[in-house]
Amino acid sequence: QPLEPSLLRFLVCPLSKRPLRYEEATNELINEELGIAYPIIDGIPNMVPEAARRTHKKAPAEGSEQP
Repeated sequence: QPLEPSLLRFLVCPLSKRPLRYEEATNELINEELGIAYPIIDGIPNMVPEAARRTHKKAPAEGSEQP
């Protein structure tokens, strides 16, 4: 079930507090800045950070060493 479009103006990422983009193809709310996507289940966004999936790999943190 897709997200009600009027809800988008009220929803923000719980981590960055920034607006989210709705992706109709995957039925997810996307945070481009953090590279994560929150699933929408039965029309209800699951905004628990642990439930989000990564949309792209994060670059290694500056100063971290790769083995």
